[in-house]
Order: sequence, then C-alpha cells, then structure tokens
Amino acid sequence: MAEAEEDCHSDAVSVGDDDNESPAEGDLQAQLQMFRAQWMFELTPGVGSSNLETRPCRAGRGSILKAAADTKGRQELAKEEKARELFLKAVEEEQNGALYEAIKFYRRAMQLVPDIEFKITYTRSPDGDGVGNSYMEDSDDGSKMADLLSYFQQQLTFQESVLRLCQPELETSQTHISVLPMEVLMYIFRWVVSSDLDLRSLEQLSLVCRGFYICARDPEIWRLACLKVWGRGCMKLVPYSSWREMFLERPRVRFDGVYISKTTYIRQGEQSLDGFYRAWHQVEYYRYIRFFPDGHVMMLTTPEEPQSIVPRLRTRNTRTDAILLGHYRLSQDADNQTKVFAVLTKKKEDKPLDYKYRYFRRVPVQEADHSFHVGLQLCSSGQQRFNKLIWIHHSCHVTYKSTGETAVSAFEIDKMYTPLFFARVRSYTAFSERPL
Repeated sequence: MAEAEEDCHSDAVSVGDDDNESPAEGDLQAQLQMFRAQWMFELTPGVGSSNLETRPCRAGRGSILKAAADTKGRQELAKEEKARELFLKAVEEEQNGALYEAIKFYRRAMQLVPDIEFKITYTRSPDGDGVGNSYMEDSDDGSKMADLLSYFQQQLTFQESVLRLCQPELETSQTHISVLPMEVLMYIFRWVVSSDLDLRSLEQLSLVCRGFYICARDPEIWRLACLKVWGRGCMKLVPYSSWREMFLERPRVRFDGVYISKTTYIRQGEQSLDGFYRAWHQVEYYRYIRFFPDGHVMMLTTPEEPQSIVPRLRTRNTRTDAILLGHYRLSQDADNQTKVFAVLTKKKEDKPLDYKYRYFRRVPVQEADHSFHVGLQLCSSGQQRFNKLIWIHHSCHVTYKSTGETAVSAFEIDKMYTPLFFARVRSYTAFSERPL
C-alpha cells in the first residue's frame, strides 16, 4: 500500500512538472516555428529579408517613376502641338506663295515629330483640290492595290458584248462617255498625263469611277512614263512588280515644282572715309533648278524671292535674264546612290549689228563659250520622296572659239552651296500641247 501511494505521489509530481514546463516549451516551439518560417521565406528565390524592409522605399520610387512618366507624356503632347502649329503655318505659307518660308516651317515641324503630316486632321485640303494627293506620297501596300484593281475589274458589266467602264446615273439624250471605245478613252488619258508627265492629274481622274480607276492603272501608260524618264535603262521590270511601282519607287527628279536653296552670308564692306568704322553687309540669294521630263533643265541664281521667280520657270521659253539652260542625266552608282549630272550654258541672245562704228577699225574681242557642269546627289528628306539635292561639284568650262582651247575652273563646294529642297507648284500640273 505504501509503495502504491509512493508511485501515485511520484506520478502526480511528474504531471505537475509537465504542467509547469509546458508554457516554456510552447514558447520555444513557437519561436522555432517562426524562425523556420522566416528562414524558408529568405531561401525563396527573389525574396529576402531586405525586401520587407524596402517595400515602403519601392512604393515611393514607383510613385516617382509614375510622376516622371506623366511629365514625359505632357512634354510629348506639347511637342506634338508645337509641330502641328508649325506644319499648319507651312501650309498657309505655301498657299500664299512663300515657298521657301514654307519649307523652313515644314522642316522644323518634322524635326519635332517626323510623322506629323499623318497626325493632322484638316478641315479643308492643304492642297486646295482635296484629291490626287496619293501620287507621290502614297504608301499603300501593293497587294491591296492589286486586289482593289481585280475587284473593280470583276464589277464591270457587259452589255451587248461591249465592255462598259461606267454607267450614267441619270438618263440623258446626249452621248455618254461610257459609249466611247476603250482605245479612245486610253488616248484621252494619255492627253491628261501629257508630255509633262502630269501623273497627279491621272490620279485625280482615277477617283471619278471604277472604270476610270482601271484605265488609270493601265500598264502601258506607266511604261511610257518610265521610258520617258529613264530611257533604255528601264527595259527590265525586275525587281519591281509593275511599271507604276517602278515610277513611284525608283529614284528620279520631280517635275511638278522647283528645287530651291537659300544662301545667306555676311560680307565685310569698305572702310569709311574717316576710318572710324567699317560696314558689314548681309548677302542673301536663291538658287532655282527646274527639271523637265524630256531631259532639259534650267538653273537661275538671283536675289529675288520665290514668289516672283517660280511662275516664270513654268516653261523653257522664259524671258528671265541670266538663266542657264541645258540637259541633265541620272546616274546610279554601285552604292545605290542616284546622282544628277547637268551641263548648262547661258541663253544665247542675238545682238543687233552696230553700224555706228563700221568705218573704224576695232580691236577684235576673243569670243568664248561658257558652260557650267553641275553634279548633285538625289535623296529624300522627311516623308516626301526625292525632294532634296546635295551639291557634289560645280565647275565652269571656258572654250575659246579662235584657238579651240578649253579652260576649266572648279568651284569649291563649301557652306555657300546649301542643299536644294523641292517645292511643288500646282500650276505646273497643267495640260500640255502633246500627249504622252
């Protein structure tokens, strides 16, 4: 009995000890579990104890980055708004005839936003006519154009075994243009293009109806246009898929306007009589180059503004003094750069015979012919194609008639030879006296 009581007493004591030690062990187990959890959390890739400490810092950094992004977005909007104002100002100057000022505004706008031309919604067309702007700046996919052409061809109807390009909307007793044979219509379209290669008017005519669109895409018209520009150098169509694509993509000079450059420099003048001061003069002049499809070219250097000079360069039969006339040719190097070489001479004038001193012996003046050789590199600037000419060389050849000797003087190409930029003139795209 005594042993049993001692066993029970010992059991009670041990239970009491367990009860006394359980809270301490529980805290220890909890701490151990927290240590294990933290240890596993730190071993997780990309996560560490430092991340918990830097979360507030990262939140602050995120707010700073967001504010910087908002500021950058506002700056981009302000830049685009400034470019839009400059571009619309350039359109206004071009409509008023200030072509050189318009070119400056165009360049400043495109320096800010290169594609500003396609981000502006016009209330009216900047060209005034609202149609035909896809001739030079059109960048549609060739496959889409081919699909559109085939679709229009399928839409044509056959009546009385005759192909009808279009149908009159209203009944009329007069002869409709759709009655004309295809050959006559194509001849009319060649008159529209004319010998001046007015392909912009052809694009305008293609907007009339589906039938006219098909006629305007006739390969023969575009083939003749390519032959007129490049001659025998375009007998092969490769690598282009069509004659129209060749005419639009292959580098060439433009005929619907004038290439213009403006040069400004400061020249030191003569000293005053008392030697107290010396004057300085600001010299400003323009160079104009006008190309024609038949290989002729005109060049004029004058201080007069483009508004007064450009209308005089519409035809080769100009009465402007000091104008140079000549021929040009295109050359493409191995490095795929297109260059323009021209030879120009002064316009010959018939001098009247002077009978006043016919009985006096005069010292004969040695007559000489002057010709100017010009080399230019053709390139594109901004969104427009083939609108920039860079000077390569410029020389003067003097040939004496009496001896036949030729003296060559080459001019140094420096900052005085500024690049020429193209300015399109709508009045140049008029019907000529000869068809294509």
